[in-house]
Amino acid sequence: MSSFYRWNICSILLLLICFSCADNTKTEEPLATKTPTPFNEPPQWAQEAVWYQLFVERFRNGDNNNNPTLTNIEGSWFDPFPDSWAVTGWGHDWYAQEDWALTTGLEFYRTVQMRRYGGDFQGVLDKVEYLKELGITAIYFNPINDAPSLHKFDARNYRHADVNFGPDPVGDNEIITSETPDDPSTWKLTSADNLFFELVNQLHDNGIKVIVDFSWNHTGSEFWAFKDVVKNQEKSLYKDWYEIESFDDPNTPENEFKYDGWLGVATLPDIKKIRKTEKRPGHPYEGNMVQAPKTHIFNVAKKWMDPNGDGDVSDGIDGMRLDVAEHVPLGFWRDFRKHVRSINPNFYLVGENWWTNWPDTLMDPKPWVKGDVFDAVMHYHWYKPARSYFHLPDSEQIPSKFSYSMDSVFSAYPEYTKRAMMNLGASHDSPRLATSLSNKTKYKYNANPKANSKYNIGPPSDSDFSLVRLFLLHQFTWIGSPHIWMGDEMGMFGGDDPDNRKPLVWDDITFDKEINPPFTDIKYSHNPKIRKDVFDTYKNLSALRKENPALVNGTYQFINIGNNLVAYERILDNENRLIILNTSNIKKKVNLPNLYSTDNVVYTQGTYRNGILGVKSGVVLKY
Repeated sequence: MSSFYRWNICSILLLLICFSCADNTKTEEPLATKTPTPFNEPPQWAQEAVWYQLFVERFRNGDNNNNPTLTNIEGSWFDPFPDSWAVTGWGHDWYAQEDWALTTGLEFYRTVQMRRYGGDFQGVLDKVEYLKELGITAIYFNPINDAPSLHKFDARNYRHADVNFGPDPVGDNEIITSETPDDPSTWKLTSADNLFFELVNQLHDNGIKVIVDFSWNHTGSEFWAFKDVVKNQEKSLYKDWYEIESFDDPNTPENEFKYDGWLGVATLPDIKKIRKTEKRPGHPYEGNMVQAPKTHIFNVAKKWMDPNGDGDVSDGIDGMRLDVAEHVPLGFWRDFRKHVRSINPNFYLVGENWWTNWPDTLMDPKPWVKGDVFDAVMHYHWYKPARSYFHLPDSEQIPSKFSYSMDSVFSAYPEYTKRAMMNLGASHDSPRLATSLSNKTKYKYNANPKANSKYNIGPPSDSDFSLVRLFLLHQFTWIGSPHIWMGDEMGMFGGDDPDNRKPLVWDDITFDKEINPPFTDIKYSHNPKIRKDVFDTYKNLSALRKENPALVNGTYQFINIGNNLVAYERILDNENRLIILNTSNIKKKVNLPNLYSTDNVVYTQGTYRNGILGVKSGVVLKY
């Protein structure tokens, strides 16, 4: 055979191999073209999620060239910032006031709210592998919109990411100034926006979905529309955007300008609502939002969902967490759901529906998860009774009471809603999990040393962490999607806001010793660092969930096996799993039901040998 023919045959064979390889390695179907979710149901990905809540400002400083300046944080706090203010070093002792803070003469809990550490999107990009190793499948970002505060709930504008989260704050401010804020055709992408969407794409490539926190109830006092109202009063084009009680009379020396702010906070002016039923704290009400800000919000949502406007939503965010949701009328939320689902049928909405009567009565989630408003709520309703039970002394642990409290909560929802609930034990708004479990107090009540000098804000003991691990076993094997507040996986501790917002304790950063403040009775000195044993617990439980479909998609039922042990099954076809928890301080013999064997262990937390479950221990068994 001539070399010519040999070359042609080889070329044809090579082409066939290439085409064959291409078929076999076809990438996953684009997110935008996957089977749409029924309108009244949560997307399947949210029912399978392991959540990680990420507060950018305190996650990691990846770029020191974009750190906040006094100009960019103007209007973020009630107290004036001193001229000597500076970004706080990442490893600074949490309770030690900086030199600039001491010049104010204000106490710690006033000046700590002025701090900035410089966390940014580059810091998150640098740690994508860390997040992947942890095993999370979805990130809930606290607000990233451009805002002067550390928390970003006081939006300066909704349509852009915070300029200090991106590489060019000065250039981004120039872009923002060049736009007409209420005309989407003039909107551009800033460097911070582009870096965020680069981050979204990297997370998507690693199988991690992204949702972002927004507050449509109010803006910040630095928001462009509100500033126009302040300047032009009744002549402002945006005067009907806000709940204005009275405008300033230029003929008097007094300033009569008054408006409603969220819970009376002047820096968070309320957007104007149309009320059809009475608004009562902690309850839903009927009505809507005035049209102009509503239209703006809908345009903003579309920008974050489809950043380049090409109709392919795979490069945008996958859902939203919606702040102080009960303050916004149900009519708005119904319209909002229709809007976002028309853009992305697999978009996920989770509401913050928390207290009816703090600190005793949680809000009833049912009106919010009927299929026309949200897919789920932040499910404090699971955490509060679970925490209460795990806190009990041995003599008061009655598994039937635990099962009753859980059934009372979850029987109200369809199965797909149960699975989509965001089951969280801590957040930016509550004590860290280890601190919460180590204090035998009411949940989120006097949960910091300023309110209660005996509240333990120090390092949890090994015994405390044994309880944390057992609690996590329950969280990751129970129905619903487990949620991690960033830093809990590192073994971090801290009371309620702001002590739950310490910067994360990365191994490559040198930290000063954390010394207890003078306003607590708890004395300690601690070297902040990652507890690898705690990280490994989270990592292993994330893997356990992924490897056992019954723990994700299965139904549940409690089983009475006696001996004051909590036991429940997760049921899915023939892949059932039995979870047994010993929350007491004594070893317990396990009497297994039929079809289960002592040898068929899937996972052990603590000790389980020869049918004996150790103190604060748990086990997962299969058929």
